[in-house]
Amino acid sequence: MSSILTNTSAMVALQTMKSINHNMNKTQSEISTGKSVANAKDNAAVWAISKVMESDVEGFKGISDSLNLGSSTLTVAREASETVTDLLTQIKGKIVAAQGSNVDRTKIQTDIDALKGQIDSVVGAAQFNGLNLIDGSQTSIDVLSSLDRSGAGVTSSSITVNAQNLSTGAYAANDVFGASTGGTVSTDADTFVLTLDQGGGTDDITIQDGATAWAAGDKISMRIGDKTASYTVSANDVTSGANSIADLVAVGMKNAIDALGISGLTVDYDSGTPGQLAFTNAGTKDLSVSGQFKNAASGGLGALASIDVTTSAGAATAWGSIEAMVQTSIDAASEFGSSQKRIEIQTDFVGKLSDALKAGIGTLVDADMEETSARLQALQVQQQLATQSLSIANQQPQNILALFR
Repeated sequence: MSSILTNTSAMVALQTMKSINHNMNKTQSEISTGKSVANAKDNAAVWAISKVMESDVEGFKGISDSLNLGSSTLTVAREASETVTDLLTQIKGKIVAAQGSNVDRTKIQTDIDALKGQIDSVVGAAQFNGLNLIDGSQTSIDVLSSLDRSGAGVTSSSITVNAQNLSTGAYAANDVFGASTGGTVSTDADTFVLTLDQGGGTDDITIQDGATAWAAGDKISMRIGDKTASYTVSANDVTSGANSIADLVAVGMKNAIDALGISGLTVDYDSGTPGQLAFTNAGTKDLSVSGQFKNAASGGLGALASIDVTTSAGAATAWGSIEAMVQTSIDAASEFGSSQKRIEIQTDFVGKLSDALKAGIGTLVDADMEETSARLQALQVQQQLATQSLSIANQQPQNILALFR
């Protein structure tokens, strides 16, 4: 049946053309934006996921900046620590030269004082963007390293870098070492050197209460051969009334030295002689035992100020002190180097993770341009055919006029 009121063919052709035009618009949008999901209307779930991922990528850019800043700061600190180590090694060479009996110790001391000044200069200048990790002004810093997303939300992770104190100031003598049987105790009684012959050599040192009260953070270090043991006074030690702090330090040092496992070395503590440590070397090698006190407020190289090689006794004491300070600077450089390596690894990982997120976002929302191109060609043909079909459908009512002629 033909009707001039209802043209079903035209209606079908029109709906077809609308569908083709809609698809054509969507395809042209994909071509112009390069995205199959350009807004929430296109695909709400995929769009939401992609936006969360994009925010994470932007966050990782900030993390990368933080890691680069941290690495630069550590580079300065590490280079300074290595320079201080070299300068301390030079001082050690001067101290070794001062052990001779026919040397001009005054001139050697002048050279040592010049090197001390250079160390102070290096430590003071070792700052990056106002942050100095080796002058004792910092205890640690946190370098933002990651964003961790979970069902509970987003949290941040940091790499903690421990600062090192290589300053030479704020040293306060305390007279904590008493005279030993055969050892050499320095004038301020804060350093000592013992020589233990192989096959039964003995000597002792007494740790005493000192000229001023012990404080939390005060530290005793002893170097035996190429190994070092130490004990740091704690707040509990200070408040303990059962024993004197000197006794607690002596027992702590004995345990620390025993833990080194030095073959043939025995350290005895007799509570009947407060603070005394008796050393016996039953091994097959001579041993040198050196010790130093460092008050809580002093820098890691605080004992450097007391080095004086103008006398034979001072030269012998300095030899023991410099070993501990060289080890302190080596440990500082190692700590910074290890932290810097960790930051570099994290920087590389963050870069790869950011690239992976960008690739994931592209997989979700980017348009397949080859497919889009083929679909555009097909839609253009369909559009032309739909236009032709609608034109034919619109002409059908004209045919009805022939029935009335």
